[in-house]
Amino acid sequence: MKVQNPILKGFNPDPSIIRVGDDYYIATSTFEWFPGVQIHHSKDLVNWTLVKRPLERKSQLDLVGVPDSCGVWAPCLSYHDGTFYLVYSNVKSFDGTWKDTPNYLVTTNDILGDWCEPTFLDSRGFDASLFHDDDGRKWYLTLVVDHRKGRLFGGIEIQEFDPQIKSLIGPSCGIFNGTSLDCTEGPRLYKKDGFYYLITAEGGTEYNHAVTIARSSKITGSYEIHPQNPLVSCKDNPKHPLQKCGHGDLVQAPNGDWYIVFLVSRPLTERGRCVLGRETAIEKISWPEGGWPRLEAGGRLPRLTFDVEGTRDEQFNASYFDDFDRTDLDIHFQSLRVPMDNWMSLTARPGYLRLKGRESLSSFHHQSMIARRVQHFNIEVSTKIDFHPTTFQQMAGLVFYYNTGHFHYLHISKNKEGKRILYVI
Repeated sequence: MKVQNPILKGFNPDPSIIRVGDDYYIATSTFEWFPGVQIHHSKDLVNWTLVKRPLERKSQLDLVGVPDSCGVWAPCLSYHDGTFYLVYSNVKSFDGTWKDTPNYLVTTNDILGDWCEPTFLDSRGFDASLFHDDDGRKWYLTLVVDHRKGRLFGGIEIQEFDPQIKSLIGPSCGIFNGTSLDCTEGPRLYKKDGFYYLITAEGGTEYNHAVTIARSSKITGSYEIHPQNPLVSCKDNPKHPLQKCGHGDLVQAPNGDWYIVFLVSRPLTERGRCVLGRETAIEKISWPEGGWPRLEAGGRLPRLTFDVEGTRDEQFNASYFDDFDRTDLDIHFQSLRVPMDNWMSLTARPGYLRLKGRESLSSFHHQSMIARRVQHFNIEVSTKIDFHPTTFQQMAGLVFYYNTGHFHYLHISKNKEGKRILYVI
């Protein structure tokens, strides 16, 4: 059976992967889109299905007013003793001198069910994670934001987490300042063969992005840097089809094989625009006992395809249709910043999706828009609309949306003669 990268196409960055029995789950960032965090499921690492968005209540995720591309960053999904844990940031501001990056934890015993109300952890940084040590202790890792002299990336810190009182306890400890690639973020911790292995994302989440790794015999360090870092990167290969490779996470298969998932982008031109956003890819790892992990194929570049064990055939559906004849919205749809409540209805007029107009596409607060990811470069989209505006300020239509400043909006409105007309903004 053959993996085809990226495995999660179209806006699925910052992957966090776990295996529970024969089931694999990947959590990815959703930024300002609601409900928050995408969780995909697979039995074979090849075929992935979107099964859950755990942050589905405003009490779990309040995104009103967050700027473009803020909100949910780098969720960390983990599992221990029958409980699923999800750590996530809800970034409130990022462009100024200071960064507002509160971090939270939610848990559940059923990954497809309801997740609990959030526990606030800290606001020191972002890209936080939770590590479950084999002695029963739990450790919280985070990038620390350092605003002094515009530094931003202040290194990786670790602090113990007490699940009984749901709080960080004891002192925090700086454990890693990164490599010469700089911009050290996205910490993930693993224990193997007597070593703690620390994976980080470095180089900045652009074309110099990379996955780096270090290890220590003590959880608090000091950490020795992999002599052949980075583990994964395309920074020196601008013609490779998969670019911006970084922000990785490791998982072990039942047969003992190791894999790494990481974000990638597919530019339209060499180091040009990546209109599908950052996506998720996978590679196989060679990790000898007591040694350093490396890509099984050698080098640092991810492959577009490679073989994995299994017998299932890959299922690819290139079309999608929704006639809105159900009482609940298809899981692939999300809204901007706010829950889909009293401004949207599938029952007020059966067979129709009714939207109540509110604020414009420029708003960071209360838009009436539902959308799904674009996953391929060449697509065709159509919809049927029943809309009769009474003023030029009333609009409804179809939008190809990147953020509040970048979109193509085909919409119905009213001209000065009082007639309905199609416009494009």
